[in-house]
Parts: sequence; C-alpha cells; structure tokens
Amino acid sequence: MVDKELLNILCCPETKQDLVLADQELIDKINQLIKKGVLKNRAGELIREPIDAGLVREDRKYLYPVREDIPILLIDESILIEDIESKS
Repeated sequence: MVDKELLNILCCPETKQDLVLADQELIDKINQLIKKGVLKNRAGELIREPIDAGLVREDRKYLYPVREDIPILLIDESILIEDIESKS
C-alpha cells in the first residue's frame, strides 16, 4: 500500500495531475489481463508481472503500477485504462 503522505506529493510525470489509489476491482481486472498475456503498457510492451496496486491519473486516462509498495512513475510503464475496459 502506498503511504498516504507520499501519495499527497506524487503527481503524474507527464501532466502533473494528481494521482489517486486505484480500487481493488480495477487492480483485479488488470491482473487477470496480465495473467492472460493480453495487456500492454504505454510503450507497447507486454506486461508480465502482476501489480500490487495502481495510481490513477486525475483524468482517469492512465494508471501507474505499484509493485512491492513502490510506485512506478515512468510514462512508458503506464497502462491505458481504456485498454483495460475494452479487454475485460
């Protein structure tokens, strides 16, 4: 789980929008798609490792994965939320 104090200072590296913790339902959908081998990140690379949590951009367009309590705030590692919804 991402520390609340840390979450308050984090922002999207691309747009500087605030980030909010993704709900468990979205994380479960993402991990199901990862397990099926059908989910790619923004760089177009297949995501192979499940995520523990996610940080969603304020406009709900992208999610940044969190693994082992570490937010991965790299633009290429972000996941287009529209892809999650269309493949679920």
